[in-house]
Amino acid sequence: MFLLFGLKTVLNDLPGRLATCHHCGQFVHHHLQQRATKFTLFFIPVFTTSRTYRITCSNCGQISAIKSRQAKSLAW
Repeated sequence: MFLLFGLKTVLNDLPGRLATCHHCGQFVHHHLQQRATKFTLFFIPVFTTSRTYRITCSNCGQISAIKSRQAKSLAW
């Protein structure tokens, strides 16, 4: 009997918003992205093992990791 299992990373783009960048100081649009790692069994995602959020400045490209509470407040 074969048992196929593994991990799969899924990237989801969430709606961003206007904010001041901590790196360049410009008031521009920031892109919000969710990265979820899922446990798969026979290539079917069973459950999510971890979830992280990143925000990217559209002006300078600075990427910052943020907490889930901050991401929920940023996503309308």
